[in-house]
Amino acid sequence: MWNYDYLFNIIEELVMQHSPSGAESAINQYLMQKFAALGVEVWCDRADNIIAKITGKNYDRPIAITAHKDEIGAIVKHVGENGRVEVRKLGGTFPWVYGEGVVDLLGDNTTISGILSFGSRHVSHESPQKVFEEDKPVTWQDAWIETKCTPQELEAAGIRPGTRMVVGRHRKRPIRLKDYIASYTLDNKASVAILLALAEQIKQPPTDVYLIASAKEEVGAIGALYFTQNQRLDALIALEICPLSCEYPIEDGESPVILSQDSYGMYDETLNGQLRKCAKQLEMPLQLAILSKFGSDASIAMKFGHVPRAACLAFPTQNTHGYEIAHLGAITNCIDLLQSFCQTEFE
Repeated sequence: MWNYDYLFNIIEELVMQHSPSGAESAINQYLMQKFAALGVEVWCDRADNIIAKITGKNYDRPIAITAHKDEIGAIVKHVGENGRVEVRKLGGTFPWVYGEGVVDLLGDNTTISGILSFGSRHVSHESPQKVFEEDKPVTWQDAWIETKCTPQELEAAGIRPGTRMVVGRHRKRPIRLKDYIASYTLDNKASVAILLALAEQIKQPPTDVYLIASAKEEVGAIGALYFTQNQRLDALIALEICPLSCEYPIEDGESPVILSQDSYGMYDETLNGQLRKCAKQLEMPLQLAILSKFGSDASIAMKFGHVPRAACLAFPTQNTHGYEIAHLGAITNCIDLLQSFCQTEFE
């Protein structure tokens, strides 16, 4: 069932659920319905994680697989009298990546669309925005959102300091480039699609398996830290994107990536070895990497002593934290590899 067309459609549905860090109710409702329809036990914990449990034959060495459901965006700092809204980064966002265009402000009562704006061109050095054409990138402090609403209209919508901003819904819809999917927020909606596939395919594993759509990862792995502090685990595997860049020996295509190290520390070599063994049995090519300026639910949880073993399985992705592009084959290979891992008894 998880062919490329079906997988693309599921990822598209996930991408279209706005879920900036800390304002994840839309995707929560979607995932609760999807997991329930698959017949697995599912609940939302106090940290806003969506947790699906597949009961195993034994329960003494439970494992967990996480894929964070939150996306990067911005957060409102100031609502002006002229209908202009100022925002600041939420996660690793840059206004020049989004460009001028429609964004959605997720008000308490309704969503208001506005235009992320940098100011007019056709200007001289007498205008402050001229510097962005020649000397420096635009920052959030230089940008604003033009809503053309009155202060009363914005207040009625529930737009206030703390309101989340995301790319406008009609700009987020993925497109297909042959066997690739291109979209905002593949980090990490594509990984959440992998969780749904695993919930459908894993049957009677050797031990309990927790599939966690984790909350607020982009602002510090908050959801995963809460879960791993309260649930004893033998191992934690995070699903992630792997940035394609000349500084990393990673090739684009269908081969997933296993990380050995990131900014938060080393991953567990024994756990990585078990994943490599499963890939070998499947005759699946793997890539290995260490990353800088990167962290995952797994590496952060292990750094703080919440789990004894951690790994990160990723799919190669272009334009990370932007309009991302990934091969659907790499995503399906992550599904197959983790299904094999979860059904295998290791000593």
